[in-house]
Parts: sequence; C-alpha cells; structure tokens
Amino acid sequence: MAASPNLTAPMASIGVPTEIKRDERRVALTPDGVRELVGQGMEVRVQAGAGLGAGIDDRDFAEAGARLVSREEAWAAHLVVKVKEPQPEEFTYLRADLVLFTYLHLAAYPDVGRALLEADTTAVAYETVQLEDGSLPLLAPMSEIAGRLAAQVGAHLLERPHGGRGVLIGGCTGVRPARVVVLGAGTVGWNAARIAAAMDAEVFLLDRSPQRLREREGERRGRLVSLVSSRSLVERLVPAADLVIGAVLTPGGRAPTLVEETLVERMKPGSVIVDVAIDQGGCIATSRETTHTDPVHTLHGVLHYAVGNMPGAVPFTSTEALVSVTLPYILVMAGRGLAEAVTDRPELLSGLNTAAGAVCHPGVARALGVATRHPMACLR
Repeated sequence: MAASPNLTAPMASIGVPTEIKRDERRVALTPDGVRELVGQGMEVRVQAGAGLGAGIDDRDFAEAGARLVSREEAWAAHLVVKVKEPQPEEFTYLRADLVLFTYLHLAAYPDVGRALLEADTTAVAYETVQLEDGSLPLLAPMSEIAGRLAAQVGAHLLERPHGGRGVLIGGCTGVRPARVVVLGAGTVGWNAARIAAAMDAEVFLLDRSPQRLREREGERRGRLVSLVSSRSLVERLVPAADLVIGAVLTPGGRAPTLVEETLVERMKPGSVIVDVAIDQGGCIATSRETTHTDPVHTLHGVLHYAVGNMPGAVPFTSTEALVSVTLPYILVMAGRGLAEAVTDRPELLSGLNTAAGAVCHPGVARALGVATRHPMACLR
C-alpha cells in the first residue's frame, strides 16, 4: 500500500479527472482556475476531454498551463479535485497518499465511504465544509442552481404531454395557479420557492425554524406564504399540492423522511414530486434516484423527479459557479498542505470526512454506523 500523505507539506500536483457518473458533464476546474494554480507554481493535470461536457476545450486548458494527461495520470496526482463521488470503477485509484476534494454525500453512498476507508484515502467533502454561522459555502451555489431548476422542472412535468395533470404553474385569468409546497427554506428551498412564486404559482414554504423564515420575509414576493413546519401541516398540504419540492438538508447525514408513502397515495394523479434531497437519501419515502437520461418514475400516479446531480443539467453555469467557491480552498490546500490549510480556513476541518482509515465527521459516522475520530487527530 502507498505511504500515508504528508498533510503538512504542499501538494506538488493537482489532478482533474473526467467525471464518469452517468449524465455528469461538469468539470472541477476551469481554465481560469488552472491559470491561478499554475501561477502559484503548481502542476495541474487535466484528463484529456474532461471539460468537453461543460463546453471547455482541451486547448483552453493547455493554453492556461495545464498538462493534458490520461485518467491514470490525473488520478496519480497528490490532490485530486472532482465534482461527484468516485464511481465503483474509480475505486482502484483510491490510495493512502491521495487527498480527494469533491462532493461525496457518503450517507447516500455508503459503498463510497467504505472504499475510502479501505484505501486510507484522505477525503474532504465540499458539502460538509461549514462556516461558524452554519452556512455551507461550497454547497451553496449548487443548491441555488438545484432549487431554481426544481421549480423549472416541476412546471415542465406538470404539463400533460410529460405525464402531468395539465396544470399551468402560474394559472391564467380566472383560473387558479398550481399549488406548490416546498419543504425546507434553506438555499435550495428558498430558490425553488422564489422561482415558483415568480411564475405566479401559489407557494407554501415550510421550515422548522421560525428564525430562518423570518429572515426570508423581507425578500418574499408573489403568492408565497411561509409557515413553520409540523407533521400535521405537511399532512394537510401535501395531498392538495400540484407540486411538492423536497429541499431539506442534514450536513453529512441522511435527509429525514418528511413525506410518507400514505401521503403520496393521497396526492392527485399527475401531481409532481421533485426530491432535491435525493443525494442525501431523499426526504420523500417513495423517491428513488433517477438520471437526466431517465429522470422520472411514477408511483401511485405521481411523477417523481429525483436526479442525484441536478446541476449537471446546466454544466457550463454549474462549473463556473462551483470553481468560483472551491478555488480558494484548492489554492490553500495545495499551497500549504491540508494540516496548515485548516489554520487559514478552519471550516475545512468540518469538510474532512475520512483520513487514515477513520471517519472524521460525526454526521457521516452516524450515517455509516461507525465511530468518529476527531478531525485534528486525523491530520496528525
């Protein structure tokens, strides 16, 4: 087995493999990001063709100073940056002297967690990097995009040619608009509710935190009502909804199930569910992960859209948004080493999911049913 990484030393090389998850077209770096890293004296290896799905040509990467390499060479770098969790065919590239920086969602993909532990890989997850105020800076842009897409997709699926009830989300003069229920008022939920309201839907935004709802009040527009969530309220609103958007988040852990199958059975035929929480296991009992190629499954007459990488539908926008927030962390991690980087960016400690065969995030550990090791101990 390869030696453990020296987490106190700078990382000489950064690898960017092509994403191979089904229908995933984003890439973890842009040419501008490459130029910044190369300007700091770092070697950047980009797998040939990695950016094509996002509309970025190999020549653009090469002109920015990247080396165009094979998949094996990209994965052989000291620091590998990706968009999505390693797929089973990539597990062979995991090793003890590798630092992996990507979205992991290990609660939803426990096999990936086990592979990281078996390989002793140091893995930092974008989605659990958390600031003192509780915000998730590396998840926020993708959550914003996913929320906006959720309303857009839901409106599309409500159309009869796509299997929906034949409801125009904004209605028209003399005809009521669609009723939209959004579960969760975080970044995903708020963006979904805001876009649905902008399309003139009747929107109910539910969250368990009165404070969070109060913070949203100043930006509320259109037919948008914010309500403190309860089981009884969910049981009343969901069956009457035309569109339900699941948007709850538990950093590092599985999403709670907020809508049981009995409620889905009571929804009108042709109604739509968009479960954005599916990459955390989903918050609707009847959801199962789907793909952009085959995005919808129907159960009890209700259309379920539960694509695990929704922002992958708009890879150019998503890539630009992702790199804008990850690049500062890549610079400090590669330039100073992970152990030193947490001094400048202490929120990286919460991003550390696995190291030296141990789980370093309590939420991930609970989801995987293993013990937690303190992240600082993982860095020694």
